[in-house]
Amino acid sequence: MKAIILLGAPGSGKGTTAEKIEAESGYAHVSTGDMLRSAVKNETEVGKLAESYMKRGELVPDDVMIKVIEERLDSGGSDAAYMFDGYPRTVAQADLLESSLKGREGVLEVVVFLDAPREVLISRLTGRRVCRNCGTSYHVVNIPPKQEGVCDSCGGELYQRPDDQEDTIINRLDVYNQQTESLVDRYEKQGILVRVDSAQGADNLATEVAAILKAGPRSAGH
Repeated sequence: MKAIILLGAPGSGKGTTAEKIEAESGYAHVSTGDMLRSAVKNETEVGKLAESYMKRGELVPDDVMIKVIEERLDSGGSDAAYMFDGYPRTVAQADLLESSLKGREGVLEVVVFLDAPREVLISRLTGRRVCRNCGTSYHVVNIPPKQEGVCDSCGGELYQRPDDQEDTIINRLDVYNQQTESLVDRYEKQGILVRVDSAQGADNLATEVAAILKAGPRSAGH
């Protein structure tokens, strides 16, 4: 079993990049949101536990979240390859993930840090619009719909999520920086962190990340 992590602030392009390279890279894209929704939908024991927190509007605690992740790890077998998107976010979560991988004879091969200036992240996030009906994402500048306010796919109404408003975004970025600064240091010291400029276009970014994965595992001093 092997894993890689796409590390980056909200708006850095983790999800978009993962979707673009998933098929060719051979790594299954797993995000915390997808894993939680799947566990809840399948009504697993840990899914029911996670849902109890989500229904109360609370964050799912680390000890529950790692069980959701372990279910996902175990579903793929010993030869599986996973691409984590947005997890871990804290040192405690990193400890839990590495312990879970180690217990399954898995290895964390590389951490790709998608780095972008703060103003780029704010512009990307404030410009995001989402379809109320099918959930397709757009951007008022980068990926505009054919008709303003209307989804190309289903004709649904496009709206700005509350957490994509500027005041909220600034707070999200501050929280992210506080949480993950030590993670960047951690993976740099392990010699497995690779920085990429995520301010570049989505296709170029995907190509660069795909090349990093194709180059194979990092090790201390690589």
